[in-house]
Amino acid sequence: MKHLLSAADLTHDDAEMILETAAAMHDVQNREVKKLPALRGRTVVNLFFEDSTRTRSSFEIAGKWLSADVINVSAKGSSVSKGESLRDTVMTVAAMGVDGLVIRHNRSGAPLQVSQWVDCMVVNAGDGTHEHPTQALLDAYTMQAQLGTLEGKHVAIVGDLTHSRVVRSNLILLKTLGAHVTLVAPPTLMPSGIAAWAARDGFDVSYDLDAVLPHVDAVMMLRVQRERMSGGYFPTPREYTVGYGLTRGRLALLPQHAVICHPGPMNRGLEISPDAADEARSKVLDQVSAGVAVRMSVLYHLLASNSTEGAQA
Repeated sequence: MKHLLSAADLTHDDAEMILETAAAMHDVQNREVKKLPALRGRTVVNLFFEDSTRTRSSFEIAGKWLSADVINVSAKGSSVSKGESLRDTVMTVAAMGVDGLVIRHNRSGAPLQVSQWVDCMVVNAGDGTHEHPTQALLDAYTMQAQLGTLEGKHVAIVGDLTHSRVVRSNLILLKTLGAHVTLVAPPTLMPSGIAAWAARDGFDVSYDLDAVLPHVDAVMMLRVQRERMSGGYFPTPREYTVGYGLTRGRLALLPQHAVICHPGPMNRGLEISPDAADEARSKVLDQVSAGVAVRMSVLYHLLASNSTEGAQA
């Protein structure tokens, strides 16, 4: 595997290998000196055409803890803001001899296109409303750490499905790892053609959150992406919370072993209440911590998995 552009790029063995390596990488966070030599001499450029805090920071930390030289380039202040095309930008950066590009872009399919222009490794860090494969990996890592395995487990993904790239990658990866998924949202936030999609890929759809919660092993609340909305997808924020928010009252419906996840950033009081966000079953901060370990694992397997030096980590 040269690139990671989609969760569909991963076989079951690939995914398990990345998650297993991430567990070893996670131990680095507890060391006094957080450095491994695996990517020494390699250069990774983070090209972010959308604002990001968690993803860009975790990729930067992941690369640096693996001893890579990491350079961050954002659209603001770059030649892109002067009118340069995406192709010219990535070709220019690649011509400098870099080993990998980590790309976030507001256009679906942009990382795939970039991978066809350059010879270096490309990782999709989120493209439009398409996919976010490393987010799905860190979500799976977090849930698996609590549940032991995802095989046969029931995961509900709730909220703004129409505008979410997280849900698409999670659907693919969770199925690969043997989990059963139920998507829950109001009709206005369900993707078009959802019935045919569910029938083809084998997941369930529900409009009743209260009916689903008692039967899940994990629930993932998605952010309401108001910046992507151009119309009235729901009457008021209050009505959304009443129908589809993980409120204090709904916590009682969750099994005691169930895991609460959220890819962040959270709209507290909208899709998730402060009580749920700060509950013992909430693994939101665990997801952030897992993000560094998982991205270390991805970079390692794409750039240094055959390196004897890296194997000594």
